[in-house]
Amino acid sequence: MDGTILLFLVQDGITNGAIYALLGIALVLVFAVTRVIFIPQGEFVAFGALTYALLESGRLPGTVWLLAGFGVVAFVFDVAAMRRSGGSGRRLVAAMVADLAVPAALVAVAAGVAGRELGAATHFALTVALIAPLGPLLYKIAYRPIAGASVLTLLIASVGVHLALVGLGLFFFGAEGLRAPAMSSLMVSAGPLIITGQSIAVYVVTLVAIVALWLFFERSLWGKALRATAVNRLGARLVGIRTDFSGTLAFGLAAGVGAVSGILVAPMTTIYYDTGFLIGLKGFVAAIIGGLASHPLTAAAALAVGSVESLASFFASDLKEIVVFSLILPVLLWRSLKHVHVEEED
Repeated sequence: MDGTILLFLVQDGITNGAIYALLGIALVLVFAVTRVIFIPQGEFVAFGALTYALLESGRLPGTVWLLAGFGVVAFVFDVAAMRRSGGSGRRLVAAMVADLAVPAALVAVAAGVAGRELGAATHFALTVALIAPLGPLLYKIAYRPIAGASVLTLLIASVGVHLALVGLGLFFFGAEGLRAPAMSSLMVSAGPLIITGQSIAVYVVTLVAIVALWLFFERSLWGKALRATAVNRLGARLVGIRTDFSGTLAFGLAAGVGAVSGILVAPMTTIYYDTGFLIGLKGFVAAIIGGLASHPLTAAAALAVGSVESLASFFASDLKEIVVFSLILPVLLWRSLKHVHVEEED
């Protein structure tokens, strides 16, 4: 292997690592706020990629029916929760708007946009708008009823949600793989390297997303509420922060980040309904290396994961997945030796 090949491998690793960084940050966010190890994060990547590819091909994505179905089920859960707690008419109206009206409006917009060839920017925005509400609706259905359960119980629930979403993905999107056209045909030469417009789009969108998340957490009231919930859930509740809303917001951000990641991946490889699981696991490796707590460390770890994957695909392509997932073993061993294990109280 000469220096030119090494540069190409590093470039490919950084491109993949940028996407893993987004997923890792989303996983850290969800875990910090809700204690949920969000295994289904990869499904949002697959759904986002398939939705974007279908819109680009002029077809109405099955996401609209998935969103509408989730909205109806979430509304039933909201009504049941209000009956138990004696909710007011205002809460019922809010649930109708969030669970029924918003998904219906998005379905109508998607039906009007599909087939009109309005451009990649419109399809990008519509894909995020369709996928992001799935996060809060999923939280209402699967996680909010057991929000006080142990981390192990929430992990088991995540496995069940992942399996359910894979089945729903097969039903709504089919078994056929899809690939979207590149966002740009630009080609930039940098010495021996040729950087494609798609790679530049990945770098730019990832950087913008990370900066936007940083500004959200540092400058906005909602972002500070999420940070407070992550630091001390009970304390946040005592000072008036609605932790249920924090969980809903965290899942919405995670779904939006997953949609953006899927759109970035769609022109780079063929995506199937179950492809997101493997991509999400690599983001999970980065999150584990970051201790499921540090966003900067998670982003740096994601770039390392992408680089190791790229190098492993050159030297041992059959074993590259094993090499990538083995990265967490020394981290887990080091943390187990450094930290004293404390049994979780019931």
